[in-house]
Amino acid sequence: MSLLEIRDLISGYQKVPIIQKISIHLEEKEILTIVGSNGAGKTTLLKTISGLIQLWGGEILFERIPLQGLEPHQIVARGIAQVPEGRQLFGYLTVGQNLQVGSHLNEARKKRQETLQTVFDLFPVLADRQKQLASTLSGGEQQMLATARALMARPKLLMMDEPSWGLAPLAVRRLFETICQVNQKGCTILLVEQQVHHALSIAKRAYVLERGNVVMEGGGKELLSDPRLKESYLGL
Repeated sequence: MSLLEIRDLISGYQKVPIIQKISIHLEEKEILTIVGSNGAGKTTLLKTISGLIQLWGGEILFERIPLQGLEPHQIVARGIAQVPEGRQLFGYLTVGQNLQVGSHLNEARKKRQETLQTVFDLFPVLADRQKQLASTLSGGEQQMLATARALMARPKLLMMDEPSWGLAPLAVRRLFETICQVNQKGCTILLVEQQVHHALSIAKRAYVLERGNVVMEGGGKELLSDPRLKESYLGL
């Protein structure tokens, strides 16, 4: 069964359409990657799913229930959490306080201690730095915290927007290992990422966006070896 189904989605900013009748689906417990050049509409797509941008046409179904018309916090309560591009942590709050923010909704708050243990198992360094200000963490540690904060909402679907942005190569490798670990625990992943080789190598399936349209789709490793992807859309 499709966990997320998007049909003929249209959205954009002000009067400028960015997403042009996109249709994609995401199966439960899989890693789906969205790749494409800058300006292709990847971030716009995630923001529309999250309710941060209003859709202009089409529909978004999560567990077969429409999401359109819901506020962002209602979408989080349904089971969708996003790790935003650039992390967007509360730098003036501690690591522990950022994690508490992630579990502010009622159901997540009830299981906060249980989820904290899961998060600390994934990111042991965060357990040691609970009282440290988020702004003082390294780039890799901040990405860990941003991911952990989203996981505190106990999502069924975790959307990640350019999580490797600004990270050193070693931190990038560890990040993708962690994404796989999160997925193995049963969380479905929708990944937008410029590190194409890393992203496609862990994805079960992938879509390629170009100017707000789906131009290619297939298995992650299948697309990774497709010369059209490298030459026409990603400039590799």
